[in-house]
Amino acid sequence: MLTRRGVLRIAIIGAPNAGKSTLSNQLLGRKVFPVSKKVHTTRCKARGVITHEDTQLVSPGDKGQDLHNLDETMLTDPWDSMKHADLVLVLVDVSDHWTRNSLSKEVLKCLSQFPHIPSVLVLNKRYLLMQAKPGPWEFHSDVLTNQSPQEICDNIIREKVLEYLPLEVPYGVTQVGRLWEEGECGELLIMQSLLVPRESHKRMLIGRGGKVISRIAQEAGQDLMNVFLCDVRLKLKVEVKS
Repeated sequence: MLTRRGVLRIAIIGAPNAGKSTLSNQLLGRKVFPVSKKVHTTRCKARGVITHEDTQLVSPGDKGQDLHNLDETMLTDPWDSMKHADLVLVLVDVSDHWTRNSLSKEVLKCLSQFPHIPSVLVLNKRYLLMQAKPGPWEFHSDVLTNQSPQEICDNIIREKVLEYLPLEVPYGVTQVGRLWEEGECGELLIMQSLLVPRESHKRMLIGRGGKVISRIAQEAGQDLMNVFLCDVRLKLKVEVKS
């Protein structure tokens, strides 16, 4: 059976230095477009590509997406991108008090020429920070969440169990017997027991040849490495509640 694939072509337009390359890098999860405080840092037609399962998102190219003060050769590029786009992201730099309260004539003209293409307004550059009011901090500056490391671990494992077990089965899984220690090479060793109410649930959680529980441990371990920024070895043991 063939998988039905989907594709969405995205045009990102906005004023110079609004943060189009930065946004593209954030969406891609990698720094593939150059970023600086100077305008027109990105002057190539490089495309950004995000592939998730059976869907691909494509940015038609970053050259010429700025709609102000462009030379003649760059001026046609945003229009070309719009012609091939399925969706338009209109980027506004809210840290710039000259541009944050309204869209430029060039942007509005570009949008008016393609009224059939859906558009989304993106407020860039720390909009939430600008809305903060004076007051004492609730957490230390190094804190990323109010969850304990153990709670983070439990939630990540629970996420994978919910993903790979059918129907009501994952809701009967209880995590107990947690053991944390440092390995010989400095890695974090985590051993966790998963209790299930029935033998049939145990078989489903382990999977044929241990494939299901191994996949859960591998993917959860990778997520924990990304959170804790260190090597993590996660071992999961499945038992039936006595």
